Amino acid sequence: MLRFRQMRSLQKFAAVHSSVHNHFNLDRHLNSRDRFKENRQAALAEWRQLAAGSGPLYL
Repeated sequence: MLRFRQMRSLQKFAAVHSSVHNHFNLDRHLNSRDRFKENRQAALAEWRQLAAGSGPLYL
């Protein structure tokens, strides 16, 4: 956290990071490899759709 010179920058980063982390954190140790890959592909597809601007971005 020492790399952030302003508290506002840190807060913006933390808000975005938590949303992205929660979206992709799929608890791999609790799922089989095939199920993990299915969930990961679904998360990536949803992320690409949001990033392309075709849907609302919830942060």
